[in-house]
Amino acid sequence: MIITFLGTGTSQGIPVITCKCNVCKSTDLRDHRLRSSIMIENNGKTYVIDAGPDFRYQMLREDVQHLDAIIFTHEHKDHIAGLDDIRAFNFASGRPMDIYAEFRVITALKKEFSYVFAEEPYQGIPKMNLHIIENQYFEIEGTGFLPVRVIHLQLPVFGYRMGNVAYITDASFIPDEEKEKLFGLDMLIINALQRQKHISHFNLQQAIQLVEELKPKKTYLTHISHLMGLHEEIERDLPGNIRMAYDRLKLQIDQA
Repeated sequence: MIITFLGTGTSQGIPVITCKCNVCKSTDLRDHRLRSSIMIENNGKTYVIDAGPDFRYQMLREDVQHLDAIIFTHEHKDHIAGLDDIRAFNFASGRPMDIYAEFRVITALKKEFSYVFAEEPYQGIPKMNLHIIENQYFEIEGTGFLPVRVIHLQLPVFGYRMGNVAYITDASFIPDEEKEKLFGLDMLIINALQRQKHISHFNLQQAIQLVEELKPKKTYLTHISHLMGLHEEIERDLPGNIRMAYDRLKLQIDQA
């Protein structure tokens, strides 16, 4: 399994419009962060978790020629806004895109992209096969996904465990029964917004405490704000088993 970080930034990305801070003005490409998303390549198939406003550019930047499915964590704009750009994949493959999300998120997609689901749809609109998932294991063409229910302030969000890897974004709390799904990981990818406490995201200290509790072999931090600081400086202070993810980072994970 290969995981590519398509974006590791928060809802505004980095640089932030109008901001003059040292992170937004950094020349280190690791400080340039698109909206958070990952791509998973496994068994000859390619999947993306979340398709935010930068989806089109992320697909072009990675030269993605075929995409089998998109799995959504939740319905916030920075995670769904790029969905119209699946049209290119529709044209190339001759088939609708498979979309996986829970019922509430599917409802939000139908509202956000109402023209796609109109009784008399316009020609050339995106084509989708919608799959409603619940908080239970499912497979997409041989790759297994175990949803992990986390809380984003008050909004229920899904993270996902794929074999020995888990991806958790936009979380400020994980119930104990859901944490049980996160033990025995080779790799945990977890949101860490900034150093200061935040109302709807783990901050750096909370993310580190969670890692100490779950004890994954390796952890990568994502969904990072410009308020976190410079990539190079943060990395120097982290424990050896915790790293800062950055856009275009590729990781290969051996699955049992």
